[in-house]
Amino acid sequence: MERRACQFCGYLYDPEVGDSFGGIPPGTWFEELPEDWVCPESGATPDQFVLER
Repeated sequence: MERRACQFCGYLYDPEVGDSFGGIPPGTWFEELPEDWVCPESGATPDQFVLER
């Protein structure tokens, strides 16, 4: 599973972990995140995330 990094704060969205703060269960792919999901640390929107290298 590919992790995505927030361009502003470096938060890593890991599909294997999900986002407990945002109510996203483990196993949720980045592409499956709700449209209103934002980075739990910076408030960045999904289009402001990049693939982790």
